Amino acid sequence: MMKDTNARLDHLVILADTLAQGERWCEATLGVTPSAGGEHPLMGTHNRLMHIASPAFPRAYLEIITLNPGAVPTRAAGQKRWFDMDDPALRKQVANDGPRLIHWVAAVPDLASTHAAWLQQLQIDRGSILKASRPTANGLLEWQITVRDDGQRLLDGCLPTLIEWGATHPSDALPASGVQLQSLQLAHADAALLEQALAAAHLAQTEIAVTPNPPHTLRATLSTPRGLVTLNA
Repeated sequence: MMKDTNARLDHLVILADTLAQGERWCEATLGVTPSAGGEHPLMGTHNRLMHIASPAFPRAYLEIITLNPGAVPTRAAGQKRWFDMDDPALRKQVANDGPRLIHWVAAVPDLASTHAAWLQQLQIDRGSILKASRPTANGLLEWQITVRDDGQRLLDGCLPTLIEWGATHPSDALPASGVQLQSLQLAHADAALLEQALAAAHLAQTEIAVTPNPPHTLRATLSTPRGLVTLNA
Protein backbone atom coordinates (compact mmCIF):
# COMPACT_ATOMS: atom_id res chain seq x y z
CA MET A 1 0.00 0.00 0.00
CA MET A 2 1.17 3.53 -0.74
CA LYS A 3 2.66 5.34 2.22
CA ASP A 4 0.18 7.50 4.14
CA THR A 5 0.88 11.22 3.80
CA ASN A 6 -1.59 12.34 6.48
CA ALA A 7 -0.99 12.76 10.19
CA ARG A 8 -3.46 10.66 12.14
CA LEU A 9 -4.04 8.57 15.24
CA ASP A 10 -2.11 5.37 14.63
CA HIS A 11 -2.85 3.09 17.56
CA LEU A 12 -3.95 2.77 21.16
CA VAL A 13 -1.57 1.17 23.65
CA ILE A 14 -2.91 -1.33 26.18
CA LEU A 15 -0.38 -2.48 28.77
CA ALA A 16 -0.80 -6.02 30.12
CA ASP A 17 1.19 -8.11 32.56
CA THR A 18 1.34 -11.02 30.09
CA LEU A 19 0.02 -11.60 26.58
CA ALA A 20 -2.30 -14.31 27.91
CA GLN A 21 -3.75 -11.81 30.40
CA GLY A 22 -4.11 -9.24 27.62
CA GLU A 23 -5.90 -11.72 25.36
CA ARG A 24 -8.37 -12.67 28.10
CA TRP A 25 -9.01 -8.98 28.81
CA CYS A 26 -9.65 -8.28 25.13
CA GLU A 27 -12.11 -11.13 24.79
CA ALA A 28 -13.97 -10.17 27.97
CA THR A 29 -13.98 -6.41 27.38
CA LEU A 30 -14.29 -6.04 23.60
CA GLY A 31 -15.69 -9.43 22.65
CA VAL A 32 -12.89 -10.18 20.19
CA THR A 33 -9.71 -12.27 20.23
CA PRO A 34 -6.74 -10.15 19.14
CA SER A 35 -4.58 -11.13 16.17
CA ALA A 36 -1.00 -12.26 16.42
CA GLY A 37 1.61 -9.54 16.73
CA GLY A 38 5.34 -9.99 17.10
CA GLU A 39 8.48 -9.25 19.08
CA HIS A 40 10.45 -6.01 19.46
CA PRO A 41 14.09 -6.97 20.06
CA LEU A 42 15.05 -3.32 20.55
CA MET A 43 12.83 -3.02 23.62
CA GLY A 44 12.44 -6.61 24.78
CA THR A 45 8.66 -6.46 24.36
CA HIS A 46 6.02 -8.30 22.34
CA ASN A 47 2.42 -7.67 21.41
CA ARG A 48 -0.98 -8.66 20.03
CA LEU A 49 -2.86 -6.43 17.59
CA MET A 50 -6.45 -5.71 16.61
CA HIS A 51 -7.96 -3.70 13.76
CA ILE A 52 -10.12 -0.83 15.11
CA ALA A 53 -10.24 1.41 12.04
CA SER A 54 -13.32 3.55 11.44
CA PRO A 55 -14.24 6.42 9.08
CA ALA A 56 -12.84 8.89 11.62
CA PHE A 57 -9.68 6.84 12.26
CA PRO A 58 -9.07 4.96 8.99
CA ARG A 59 -5.84 3.13 9.87
CA ALA A 60 -6.22 2.71 13.61
CA TYR A 61 -5.36 -0.45 15.48
CA LEU A 62 -5.11 -1.51 19.11
CA GLU A 63 -1.87 -2.86 20.55
CA ILE A 64 -1.72 -5.08 23.63
CA ILE A 65 1.91 -4.95 24.73
CA THR A 66 3.91 -6.62 27.51
CA LEU A 67 7.47 -7.29 28.54
CA ASN A 68 8.81 -10.34 26.69
CA PRO A 69 9.94 -12.81 29.40
CA GLY A 70 13.61 -13.63 29.07
CA ALA A 71 14.23 -11.12 26.29
CA VAL A 72 17.07 -8.66 26.82
CA PRO A 73 16.54 -5.32 25.04
CA THR A 74 19.19 -4.52 22.45
CA ARG A 75 18.83 -0.84 23.36
CA ALA A 76 21.80 0.67 25.21
CA ALA A 77 22.06 -0.22 28.90
CA GLY A 78 20.42 2.33 31.17
CA GLN A 79 17.88 3.44 28.58
CA LYS A 80 14.28 2.65 29.44
CA ARG A 81 11.65 0.89 27.37
CA TRP A 82 8.99 2.88 25.54
CA PHE A 83 5.62 3.85 27.09
CA ASP A 84 6.90 3.91 30.72
CA MET A 85 6.96 0.09 30.65
CA ASP A 86 9.84 0.04 33.16
CA ASP A 87 7.88 2.10 35.71
CA PRO A 88 7.50 -0.23 38.74
CA ALA A 89 4.30 1.46 39.94
CA LEU A 90 2.63 1.15 36.54
CA ARG A 91 3.68 -2.49 36.17
CA LYS A 92 2.40 -3.31 39.66
CA GLN A 93 -0.92 -1.64 38.93
CA VAL A 94 -1.40 -3.65 35.75
CA ALA A 95 -0.32 -6.89 37.45
CA ASN A 96 -2.84 -6.32 40.26
CA ASP A 97 -5.75 -4.70 38.41
CA GLY A 98 -5.43 -6.03 34.86
CA PRO A 99 -4.66 -4.51 31.45
CA ARG A 100 -5.37 -0.85 30.89
CA LEU A 101 -5.17 1.87 28.27
CA ILE A 102 -1.99 3.85 28.95
CA HIS A 103 -1.12 5.79 25.82
CA TRP A 104 -1.66 6.50 22.14
CA VAL A 105 0.64 6.78 19.16
CA ALA A 106 0.26 9.23 16.26
CA ALA A 107 1.58 8.57 12.76
CA VAL A 108 3.11 11.54 10.95
CA PRO A 109 4.46 11.65 7.37
CA ASP A 110 7.65 13.55 8.30
CA LEU A 111 8.73 12.55 11.78
CA ALA A 112 11.92 14.61 11.81
CA SER A 113 9.99 17.79 10.98
CA THR A 114 7.29 17.27 13.62
CA HIS A 115 9.87 16.23 16.20
CA ALA A 116 11.85 19.45 15.54
CA ALA A 117 8.71 21.63 15.65
CA TRP A 118 7.74 20.28 19.05
CA LEU A 119 11.22 20.85 20.44
CA GLN A 120 11.91 24.26 18.91
CA GLN A 121 8.45 25.84 19.10
CA LEU A 122 7.01 24.21 22.22
CA GLN A 123 10.08 22.97 24.13
CA ILE A 124 8.66 19.43 24.12
CA ASP A 125 11.51 16.93 24.18
CA ARG A 126 9.99 13.76 22.76
CA GLY A 127 13.34 11.98 22.86
CA SER A 128 15.45 10.43 20.16
CA ILE A 129 14.16 9.17 16.81
CA LEU A 130 14.85 5.44 16.79
CA LYS A 131 14.72 3.01 13.89
CA ALA A 132 12.96 -0.25 14.65
CA SER A 133 11.68 -3.29 12.77
CA ARG A 134 10.19 -6.74 13.23
CA PRO A 135 9.60 -9.62 10.82
CA THR A 136 6.05 -10.64 9.92
CA ALA A 137 4.47 -13.24 7.67
CA ASN A 138 3.91 -10.45 5.15
CA GLY A 139 7.46 -9.13 5.23
CA LEU A 140 9.51 -6.79 7.37
CA LEU A 141 7.75 -4.01 9.25
CA GLU A 142 9.99 -0.96 9.55
CA TRP A 143 9.37 2.28 11.36
CA GLN A 144 10.88 5.29 13.09
CA ILE A 145 9.59 6.26 16.52
CA THR A 146 10.29 8.84 19.22
CA VAL A 147 11.43 7.38 22.53
CA ARG A 148 12.98 9.26 25.43
CA ASP A 149 15.95 7.73 27.23
CA ASP A 150 13.83 7.70 30.41
CA GLY A 151 10.94 6.04 28.54
CA GLN A 152 8.40 8.63 29.71
CA ARG A 153 5.13 9.11 27.84
CA LEU A 154 4.77 12.80 28.89
CA LEU A 155 1.62 14.64 29.98
CA ASP A 156 0.45 11.49 31.77
CA GLY A 157 0.17 9.60 28.49
CA CYS A 158 -2.00 12.22 26.77
CA LEU A 159 0.79 13.53 24.52
CA PRO A 160 1.24 10.94 21.78
CA THR A 161 4.40 9.15 20.87
CA LEU A 162 5.22 9.94 17.23
CA ILE A 163 5.80 7.27 14.60
CA GLU A 164 6.61 7.19 10.90
CA TRP A 165 6.03 3.91 9.10
CA GLY A 166 7.95 2.56 6.14
CA ALA A 167 6.23 1.09 3.11
CA THR A 168 4.07 -1.34 5.14
CA HIS A 169 1.58 -0.53 7.90
CA PRO A 170 0.41 -3.14 10.45
CA SER A 171 -3.28 -2.50 9.79
CA ASP A 172 -2.83 -3.54 6.14
CA ALA A 173 -2.62 -7.19 7.22
CA LEU A 174 -5.12 -7.15 10.12
CA PRO A 175 -8.56 -8.69 9.58
CA ALA A 176 -11.69 -6.70 10.36
CA SER A 177 -12.54 -7.25 14.03
CA GLY A 178 -16.01 -5.76 14.39
CA VAL A 179 -14.49 -3.12 16.69
CA GLN A 180 -14.20 0.51 15.59
CA LEU A 181 -12.69 3.49 17.38
CA GLN A 182 -15.25 6.30 17.63
CA SER A 183 -13.48 9.02 19.64
CA LEU A 184 -10.53 9.88 21.84
CA GLN A 185 -10.84 12.28 24.77
CA LEU A 186 -7.82 13.91 26.38
CA ALA A 187 -8.06 15.92 29.59
CA HIS A 188 -5.04 17.50 31.21
CA ALA A 189 -4.08 20.55 33.24
CA ASP A 190 -1.65 21.39 30.42
CA ALA A 191 -4.44 21.27 27.82
CA ALA A 192 -3.20 24.41 26.05
CA LEU A 193 0.22 22.87 25.43
CA LEU A 194 -1.38 19.61 24.36
CA GLU A 195 -3.60 21.41 21.85
CA GLN A 196 -0.61 23.32 20.46
CA ALA A 197 1.33 20.09 20.06
CA LEU A 198 -1.52 18.37 18.21
CA ALA A 199 -1.95 21.39 15.93
CA ALA A 200 1.78 21.48 15.17
CA ALA A 201 1.60 17.81 14.21
CA HIS A 202 -1.57 18.43 12.12
CA LEU A 203 -3.53 16.09 14.37
CA ALA A 204 -6.41 18.39 15.31
CA GLN A 205 -9.76 16.77 14.49
CA THR A 206 -13.21 16.78 16.03
CA GLU A 207 -12.96 13.13 17.11
CA ILE A 208 -9.95 13.98 19.33
CA ALA A 209 -11.22 16.24 22.10
CA VAL A 210 -8.92 18.11 24.50
CA THR A 211 -10.17 19.67 27.74
CA PRO A 212 -8.41 21.27 30.74
CA ASN A 213 -10.37 19.32 33.33
CA PRO A 214 -8.20 17.69 36.01
CA PRO A 215 -7.43 14.96 36.82
CA HIS A 216 -5.80 13.88 33.59
CA THR A 217 -7.84 11.58 31.39
CA LEU A 218 -7.17 9.44 28.35
CA ARG A 219 -10.46 7.94 27.22
CA ALA A 220 -11.22 5.97 24.07
CA THR A 221 -14.74 5.00 23.00
CA LEU A 222 -15.17 2.02 20.69
CA SER A 223 -18.12 0.28 19.08
CA THR A 224 -17.79 -3.46 19.68
CA PRO A 225 -19.82 -6.67 19.42
CA ARG A 226 -20.70 -5.94 23.06
CA GLY A 227 -21.95 -2.43 22.28
CA LEU A 228 -20.17 0.85 23.05
CA VAL A 229 -17.17 0.36 25.32
CA THR A 230 -15.13 3.14 26.92
CA LEU A 231 -11.51 2.52 27.91
CA ASN A 232 -10.02 4.82 30.54
CA ALA A 233 -6.39 5.34 31.41
